[in-house]
Parts: sequence; C-alpha cells; structure tokens
Amino acid sequence: MVYLNVFTFPNEDIEFNFFMKVKRTCYDSFYPFKILSKHGFERIDFEPVTILYGGNGSGKSTALNVIAEKTGIRRDSIYNKSNFYPDYVNMCELQLEADIPKNSRIITSDDVFDYMLNIRNLNEGIDQKREELFEEYLDAKYSHFQMRSMADYEQLKKVNTARSKTQSRFVRNQLMDNVREYSNGESAFLYFTEKIGENGLYILDEPENSLSPKRQMELVKFIEDSARYLGCQFIISTHSPFLLAMSGAKIYDLDKNPVEVKRWTELENVRTYYEFFKRHEKEF
Repeated sequence: MVYLNVFTFPNEDIEFNFFMKVKRTCYDSFYPFKILSKHGFERIDFEPVTILYGGNGSGKSTALNVIAEKTGIRRDSIYNKSNFYPDYVNMCELQLEADIPKNSRIITSDDVFDYMLNIRNLNEGIDQKREELFEEYLDAKYSHFQMRSMADYEQLKKVNTARSKTQSRFVRNQLMDNVREYSNGESAFLYFTEKIGENGLYILDEPENSLSPKRQMELVKFIEDSARYLGCQFIISTHSPFLLAMSGAKIYDLDKNPVEVKRWTELENVRTYYEFFKRHEKEF
C-alpha cells in the first residue's frame, strides 16, 4: 500500500533565496537547511517499502523527521529542532496517493530504548513492593493482635488473611505479576509488533538497533508481510544488510551526490560485509 507517493525537499537555490531574505544574524545553526541539499537530495518517489541508506551525517534521520513533521503523524520521543525547522518543513511538499491513517507513526531508537527502560523500572518497582509484602505478611501472621475499636477493622482483616493463607498466596493476591522482562532484542522486537498495526504509514529510524541478526530477519519478515497483506507503508533508514535485502524495497543511497536509487548489493556497507565473509569463506 502507498499512502505517501512523493516528497520533495528544497534545493540549494530555494535555500539560497530563503537566506537572502533572512534578517536574523544571531544564529550559528540553520538546521535542517544545507543537510539534504548538499547531497542533491530533492525528491523521494515512494514504494510500499522505501529505504534511506547512508553513513552518519548523511541526513537519513533528518529526512525521516522532516517527513514525519510534514505529514503530522504521531511520535513519542521529542527531537531537536532549530529555529528554522518550521521554515524548512513549510518549503517541503508532498503528494498523497491516499489519506494517511491516524494510527501512523514514526518509531525511533529513543522510543525503543525508553520502552525497554520502562519495563525494567516497572519490574524493579514490583520486586521492591513484593519484599515489603513479605514483611507485612510475617508481621500480621505472627502478631498478637487484639481488636479494640472499629478503627482496627482493616488490620483485623489483614491478620485473618495472613493466618489463612500461605505467604506466596498472600503476596500474589495483593500484587500483580511481574511484567515479563525480555532480553533487549526481544523487548525491541515486541515494541515494533505492538506499535505497527494494519493500514498505516510507519517511519522507522534504524530499527536494527538492539536487534540480533536473527531478530532483524524476523523484523524483515514482519515488515514484508505488513506491507503485502496488512495495507502498511514503510519508510526506513538503516545500515543493516538484512533490512537492505528486503524484498521489493526501493533504496536511496545518501552517500552518493546526487543521491541515487541503488540495488542493495551495490551499497558500500553491504559490499564490506560480503568481502569480509569471502575472505574467511574457508573457515566456515
């Protein structure tokens, strides 16, 4: 499915004309101006899966954030904006094939990291509460409690409960089960499967972070199936050869000037992996 059909960024001439009109001289950064234009990156024609590839500083994340801002899709983590960010976004243009669904979102590495951290913190809080309940159980079970007024009624119920139940049952009845704490890779993969639903535009910024090669291949299968069967469109930035090899993906190489559409086997990162394993082929 294609919702976003074409997206254009301002070229060097448009940016130059803008700066000629700017009277403000107190800024040392004009981000995101001059990031994409220096690579001649002016237009993206999208497929159901479109990938932006390039080294650090090539502008992959900048392009994704600008697209997310222009389309107005949901995001969780905040990101750095300059004073000129709204000006730049206003200069961008888009063409839609269909209305962008409301459940569309951008998912960044910060989102995934925060999710994993929240699970860990939640479990630590539950573990601490469990220890407190163990002590509470023992105090109630073996106390010499006597009810003197209705004000003691709640404590009476607690004592009777403790004396009628085992310690583990007493704690389980008052404490929710631990949220299962997966490995980082399992939690990251779970986050993607929870956030990506049917019929949506999903922008993924380097989703391979925290994922093992096996998990990356599982994510590839999930993305391919979501694009093919569930009406999803994906725009992805990645270095991962597993994601770059995704069936039917259109890849923009931001390391080229001007930016070119490439096959995944032509990309420098992939060629580096290939040549490394070829040198060590006899060792396998």
